[in-house]
Amino acid sequence: MRKLIAFDDDTLDKLTQLGRDRMATFQELADEAFADLLKKHGIPIDLKDALRKSARLSKDETPKKTRARSGRTSS
Repeated sequence: MRKLIAFDDDTLDKLTQLGRDRMATFQELADEAFADLLKKHGIPIDLKDALRKSARLSKDETPKKTRARSGRTSS
């Protein structure tokens, strides 16, 4: 899907230079920036990340529920 994004001239020049310095396309820079933004807000980027996050949440929640129901603390 294509979307139009507007940048001021100075920002576009800096992004273009960054792309040249890193030998990356503008699309690669955009993909990295949006992936970082999603990660910052805890949103999985792909299925693998979603599954990893889901497994981590399940693992973290299981002991808490067990302790809360039994009333005991594990050592």
